[in-house]
Amino acid sequence: MNREGEKLKPMDSEQLREYGHKMVDFVADYYKNIENFPVLSQVQPGYLRDLLPDSPPVQPESLENVLDDVRSKIFQGVTHWQSPGYYAYFPSNSSIAGFLGEMLSAGINIVGFSWVSCPAATELEVIVLDWLAKLLKLPEFFLSTGQGGGVIQGTASEAVLVALLAARDRMSKKVGKDSLGKFVVYSADQTHASMQKACQIAGIYPENIRILKTDSSSAYSLAPEVLSKAVSQDIASGLIPLLLCATIGTTSSTAVDPLLALGKIAKSNGIWYHVDAAYAGSACICPEYRHYLDGIEEADSFCMNAHKWFLTNFDCSALWVRDRTALIESLSTYPEYLRNKESEANTVVDYKDWQIPLGRRFRSLKLWMVLRLYGQEGLQSYIRNHISLAKRFEELVRQDSRFEVITPRTFALVCFRLLPPANDENLCDKLNRELLESVNATGKMFISHTVLSGKYVLRLAVGAPLTEERHINTAWEVLQENATTLLKPHKNDLEIHTNGSV
Repeated sequence: MNREGEKLKPMDSEQLREYGHKMVDFVADYYKNIENFPVLSQVQPGYLRDLLPDSPPVQPESLENVLDDVRSKIFQGVTHWQSPGYYAYFPSNSSIAGFLGEMLSAGINIVGFSWVSCPAATELEVIVLDWLAKLLKLPEFFLSTGQGGGVIQGTASEAVLVALLAARDRMSKKVGKDSLGKFVVYSADQTHASMQKACQIAGIYPENIRILKTDSSSAYSLAPEVLSKAVSQDIASGLIPLLLCATIGTTSSTAVDPLLALGKIAKSNGIWYHVDAAYAGSACICPEYRHYLDGIEEADSFCMNAHKWFLTNFDCSALWVRDRTALIESLSTYPEYLRNKESEANTVVDYKDWQIPLGRRFRSLKLWMVLRLYGQEGLQSYIRNHISLAKRFEELVRQDSRFEVITPRTFALVCFRLLPPANDENLCDKLNRELLESVNATGKMFISHTVLSGKYVLRLAVGAPLTEERHINTAWEVLQENATTLLKPHKNDLEIHTNGSV
């Protein structure tokens, strides 16, 4: 193959068979050896420019040469999200089922903007979003058989944006298009930053974005009385409350906002109520965690990321809306070149009108394969195992008096920090920054941080598909060893207890 002058066909079934087998073997070997890589890439900015040519090849190269460069050059700069030592941010799950679905989607390679462009892509998406809604026991109005329905967005950032656009345009019809400068959006200070970006895109005035304060007394959830006071003040000032975003499983600490109480305030004031469960929504398929969704019946839109903790390869963010008409009226376009009799008869779904871009991939394939190849019980077991491992880590932290758990563990995230010698708070942030850097530099694990109540806090989120108890034990050993090194200069000021040693 690839001899000089040989003509290559863009799509050759036998070449696909040969190359496809090699690629599957390559990926399988990657997972087999993934623990040999440093979890967090250790390269410096610009490393790859020194390793690759300045221009593309004139003649075709062999797949073997390309894969050799992946091994020797690309992998240097990869942070391995599927590594069992990956505990940063939130997980982004991969799985055999998700990989196969992604492969099939890439092979078929449709652009499913409308029903007629690929009927199977549209109809499968409708069905699997209904399946997932039933697993979560969502209200019937979120099903395709009601006034609402589900759609796969790329990310939760896109989901909150389209919800905000629908809310904005619905309110504009009610109060007039000249009222945009009066629209107010509400969220907690723990809400994902995508909410603020959505406001910037949607034209919400910066001074009308209410970021409401939370604190440790409510485990960083949004207190209903804080929202109620803010809404009342805005109405009294002649402003128009537009949208509230509540969260199940905030990024910093997995706080859970009180959905029912917040929803009643939103409903009584005509506010669009969006619930972001991007991370923790997956856990709610387990009966023991479903109560965190109590109050979802008040919501106008609801989102969870199947690509975070649901074994579905990135990207796959499920969004459900109470009233699909509001979404479609805000986002639809219908140029002549897209007209067809099925759409004009209003008998089909055209998902181009439920999202920002026109084009869309066949993402429902991978979610469908995950649901079928793992089943409800397999997925519940997977979630429970990660929560059990996080509980194990939390117990280890609590056993070592040098550390403290900052906020109660709700799902599979543990927020903790190394305590300063002699209760020196001025030194505490510096110590924990140094601890974060030192453990990540070992290559054995990767954690991230946040700030809660002004404290620099370390986050360990269990969720990688390959993580087992032995990896949790190793992570704790690495943390303890590095903590001991950092605290050595202060050993006369602090009595070190290591009853939690592994």
